[in-house]
Amino acid sequence: MKKYKNYIIGAGILILGIILGNMFSGGGDSNASAGTEEHSHDKKEATIWTCSMHPQIKMDKPGDCPLCGMELIPLEITSTTEEIAPDEIIMTEEAIQLANIQTSVVSKTGANKEIRLLGRVQPDERKLYSQVSHIPGRIERLYINFTGEKVSRGQKMVRIYSPELISAQKELFEAIKSREVFPQLYKATRNKLKLWKLSDKQIDAIEASGKIREQVDIYSDYSGYVMKRNVELGDHIMAGMNLFDIANLSSVWIMFEAYEADIPWIKIGNEVNFSIQAIPGKDFSGKVTYVDPFVSSNTRVAKVRVELNNPGNKLLPEMYATGIINATLNNKEKSLIVPKSAVLWTGKRAVVYVKVPHENIISFIYREIILGEDLGNFYIVAKGLEEGEIVATNGVFRIDASAQLLGQKSMMNPEGGKVSTGGHAGMDMGDDDASATKDTSTSSETEEDMSDMVMIDKTKIDAKFKKQLGDVVAEYIKLKDAFTNDDPASAQIKAVKVKESLEKVDMLLLMGDAHNVWMKVLKPNKKQVEIIINSREIGTQRDAFLILSKNLSEVIKILGMDADGKTVYLEFCPMADGNNGGFWLSYDKEIKNPYFGQAMLTCGEVTETFNN
Repeated sequence: MKKYKNYIIGAGILILGIILGNMFSGGGDSNASAGTEEHSHDKKEATIWTCSMHPQIKMDKPGDCPLCGMELIPLEITSTTEEIAPDEIIMTEEAIQLANIQTSVVSKTGANKEIRLLGRVQPDERKLYSQVSHIPGRIERLYINFTGEKVSRGQKMVRIYSPELISAQKELFEAIKSREVFPQLYKATRNKLKLWKLSDKQIDAIEASGKIREQVDIYSDYSGYVMKRNVELGDHIMAGMNLFDIANLSSVWIMFEAYEADIPWIKIGNEVNFSIQAIPGKDFSGKVTYVDPFVSSNTRVAKVRVELNNPGNKLLPEMYATGIINATLNNKEKSLIVPKSAVLWTGKRAVVYVKVPHENIISFIYREIILGEDLGNFYIVAKGLEEGEIVATNGVFRIDASAQLLGQKSMMNPEGGKVSTGGHAGMDMGDDDASATKDTSTSSETEEDMSDMVMIDKTKIDAKFKKQLGDVVAEYIKLKDAFTNDDPASAQIKAVKVKESLEKVDMLLLMGDAHNVWMKVLKPNKKQVEIIINSREIGTQRDAFLILSKNLSEVIKILGMDADGKTVYLEFCPMADGNNGGFWLSYDKEIKNPYFGQAMLTCGEVTETFNN
């Protein structure tokens, strides 16, 4: 009985344990499930906010980008059951529309390019002449008095007095007396006068008169226009001395300038259609007859010559011409091409984003390619793409921004990996407080960083950006004038306009290194403008203006600008900034110093000139 009792007690304990275990296990599962559900709910509600231009910025709440001031957008993470590669950038339909992403198919076509050329009318060098005197003497009369005068062959140019000519005439008269006896002597004396370019008619007139002529006229050997007069009345001249430079303009050369990247496209015989600015409404055409074998070390261009007949002399030297060549590259009948807008160009690498062929999702993948010749709006692809592949042609920078945010391969981060959120990718933006005060290291650091930017071709910078930068310079120069006049109140007002013009600059117009250059100085420049706006002390304002001027001038050197046809001068005062020197920009070549104002208004010099 005792034995059964022990079994009953054991079974009871077992049942009680099971019951209690189920109770605690159920309660635990309930709580765990609730906790998991709550955690999942919190995770679902948490949103990461980022900047479309600077995806390394990640915030836990909405606001403005600390780098460029753009409104932050929510980061959407898309999931899919379809297999994707690790480096693919997946985008939703909404993101595609918001970023205005467009694509095009990589195809093959002929390597054709429209080359635009600028040039000037020049005289035909084969029809440039020097009118010389073959007789030494003194100029007694000028029949041609000014440059540009038209002359004809055989026209009187100058009259000279020549002792040598008088001696030669005396010899002629003596030879005439003994002409029957010494005919060779007579012939020799006439030939001597002929060697001095006296005509038979002139010599016969001398013989007929029987008198020695102390003066003789020099006749033009050529027809054309006087380009240069090298003598004045009363000058003593030697035999062979150049009296006038004469150009025959019956035919002219149009000398175009071709950039070195366009030279391989231009061949002798290419047809050039061009217009002359001074003759609107009339079209001209001609063939390339010569391509300069040398490229200028200063301008990086080579001369391309077109020869043209000039009836009526309507085409005058130094007239401006604008020409177009529709050229074809030899041995490139069918080339793989990609639109320029598809390429992110860093100077070292050319990057495109290729659309991955999925059924249910839209994704792009980073790819570096090797570019060939420039076709204007397209590049020839030497390596890296295949015919039929689809590449993004609009909104490419936004795709790259998403790649940076996800730590995948991108233009500025080709190896992949998460980027720092402390500044622009690949760039040290500096400390806010340091840029808020006048610190010469800020300016120096900016200059050093921008000098590291490689191969930025100013001709490839978007014209809209250059115009917007020109508008910034226009407002900046008004601010400069306020400092010239020692007017801090006016400077505050003008600085507001500078700030507004900076905010109107569209950073989306820049790609790669050019974008980095602008972003490097944008925030410091805005900071300096704010200092000028918020300060009434002109010394503090001028300290901020010093940094603003330095940054702005450096950007113009690298990216260029459109100043609406105006010439902009970079001027420098060595005594500004405690004898460290200071730069500023001006429309006036005349020095008006903004750092000293009326106290030392003319201190400084022009160091560089910027033309559009």
